[in-house]
Amino acid sequence: MRPIGHVRSPHVKHTDVPKGLGAKHVAEGKIVVEPEYEQGLTDIEGMSHLFIIWAFSELEGFSLLAHPPSSERSHGVFATRSPRRPNPIGLTVVQLLAREGNVLHVRGLDMLDGTSVLDIKPYLSSVPPKELRRGWLDEAEARQGSAS
Repeated sequence: MRPIGHVRSPHVKHTDVPKGLGAKHVAEGKIVVEPEYEQGLTDIEGMSHLFIIWAFSELEGFSLLAHPPSSERSHGVFATRSPRRPNPIGLTVVQLLAREGNVLHVRGLDMLDGTSVLDIKPYLSSVPPKELRRGWLDEAEARQGSAS
């Protein structure tokens, strides 16, 4: 795989990115697509949200168990958003604010400035909200709510 572009984000260090339960990803920035791929953005303006598939660049190694700060116990890495994964691939949903040529202005960034973008896809879901389950995350949020 090779990157199709990169992220321009206000997040320059891992500690800049909001994490944990209730984290709000509202940072605005840009997805700068390489000019050779600009034609692939044709008609993207009609989409409200996009999946951004990207590569973690500063991590080495992985762990099959992760202990999120919002949980009292470890969970399998595939049941978390931990960056320490067998394949260092990230997935983020962003809101598309505008397009200027090969630059997408977006809101909702949770990646670092300079992050390589591997692909962009329109956000589509046919799963009704009442059918979604979030497992241990729902339990952790319920505990947090009762502690307030």
